[in-house]
Amino acid sequence: MITPHSVRLRPASHGDWPLIRRWLGRADIEAWWGPRASTEAEVLIALDSPSAICRMIESTATRETIGYGHAIDAATWGAELPEDLAPGTWDIDLFIAAEAHRGNGAGAAALGLLRDEVFETTLAVAVAVFPSIANERAVRAYEKAGFRWKRVWANPHGGHAWFMTAERP
Repeated sequence: MITPHSVRLRPASHGDWPLIRRWLGRADIEAWWGPRASTEAEVLIALDSPSAICRMIESTATRETIGYGHAIDAATWGAELPEDLAPGTWDIDLFIAAEAHRGNGAGAAALGLLRDEVFETTLAVAVAVFPSIANERAVRAYEKAGFRWKRVWANPHGGHAWFMTAERP
């Protein structure tokens, strides 16, 4: 069983882009995070932002890189976010690419580490995630990491999504 101490985050860089891009092209990652073109653009924007927190997810047990995640001030994405998103909320996105590390808590652990890093290093009032309503696995991982449902949001790029937040402790 993966525990929160079984994963760690390291800074992501443009040197990680070929691996991230390969992962984003996989059907299982597209089903989790969304269409390749928009997710590639999102990752590149985050990697180029001096204020974003971009992280590679590593297994401490196997010492392999198993996924990617980032956090960025949600205002970066413009006016297409939910109107009731509180100013100062950061958006978090991540995925576990290594299938052997799915379903055993690695995603929830990485999400918790990234959430905590946002609250420790920024003035964010909350963090938000927007999983597709069809992606129950993601919703359950977000719930385990302390996120709570606010409502369904009509995402103009990915269809209907849950609007979920975790408030600053």
